[in-house]
Amino acid sequence: MRPVIRRREGKIECWHQTLKNRILLQHAYLPGELEARVAAFVEHDNHLRAHESLSNLTPADVYLGRCEDILRECARIKRQTLTDLRLRHHASAALPWT
Repeated sequence: MRPVIRRREGKIECWHQTLKNRILLQHAYLPGELEARVAAFVEHDNHLRAHESLSNLTPADVYLGRCEDILRECARIKRQTLTDLRLRHHASAALPWT
C-alpha cells in the first residue's frame, strides 16, 4: 500500500472544489447533461487551460512529452520578439547629432 501524501490529497480536493463550483452548482435537467458538463470541464482543464505549476503548459502537453519542445519554441519566440522590440526602439530613437 502506498503511503498517503497530503499534497496529493489537497490537489485533488482543490480540483473537486473547482469542478463543483463550475459544474455542479448549475442544474442539469436532461439525462446526460451533467456528464457532458463534467467531460467538457475535464477537456478544458487538461487540454486548453495552462497551469502555472506546469510552467504554463497544459497537463496534456506534459503527459504526452511535448513540454520540452513547447518551452524551447516559446523561448525562441521570446528572444526573437525582444530582439525585434530593441531594433524598433533603436530605429525610432532620435539620434543625438541630428
